[in-house]
Amino acid sequence: MYKLIVCDLDETLLDNHAQISKANEQAIKQFVAQGGYFVPNTGRSFLTVQANLKQLGLIGKTDQYVISYNGGAIIENAANQVLATNPLDFATVKKIYDIAQAEHVSGHIYTLENLYIWHPSRSEKDYLAQRNIHYQLVTDDQLSFLKGQPLMKIILQDDDPARRRALGEAIPPQVAAPLTTTYSSSRYVEFNHVNADKGKATQQLAKKLGIKPDEVIALGDNSNDLAMLRAAGLGISVQNGTPEVKAAVDYVTEADNAHNAVAEAIKKFALQ
Repeated sequence: MYKLIVCDLDETLLDNHAQISKANEQAIKQFVAQGGYFVPNTGRSFLTVQANLKQLGLIGKTDQYVISYNGGAIIENAANQVLATNPLDFATVKKIYDIAQAEHVSGHIYTLENLYIWHPSRSEKDYLAQRNIHYQLVTDDQLSFLKGQPLMKIILQDDDPARRRALGEAIPPQVAAPLTTTYSSSRYVEFNHVNADKGKATQQLAKKLGIKPDEVIALGDNSNDLAMLRAAGLGISVQNGTPEVKAAVDYVTEADNAHNAVAEAIKKFALQ
């Protein structure tokens, strides 16, 4: 019996309007009602998913959780208590930022509670607004205001997939600290601390809850989901997943994220 479901949000649980469908909501609530844990496992800040948690009846709940920043933080929903973090150091973030500036690439820097963005395009502003993601524009090229803050991840945004891939390959050798590099939402290349990925955080949370790996389901669509899909007893790609993700999982849903793929998976594998 599956006891824990970890699930990506954008392009997996959320439809193309960044909403949770009624069918997905009902299936998740059924799973939780039978004693299961449903844990959003996202690259985003935990603060941006509060409306989703409210819809699912999980907001403010003791013993319910969010994995945030691609595994950079594990949060208990009650009072948004931070249980674990894997932050980057300031020098690493500053180096990646300087490379991005030289390459004229826009991007995001996430602290534990804030998002800072430089040079967002119109489409990027629209993408973030649709998801109710609030941010501040970076005006300090030295990033001195970030010193001493927990830096969860830095991501670069480019619409050209070849350029994203090139940046993802070129940047880590130029940085002293080892990194976890992933890609998401067909728009980002993401850099986390080497100990931060969705899979390691899934294993850490499952161990805390006394849940075995083969009692875990993971659902995702993109390369930043691969670690959790491989860490789970059952890895599931939604139909709109990338070819790389589909090749790595145990099951691919017939439906895509716009047509209740998560509900399909939960009903097929997780409900008693």
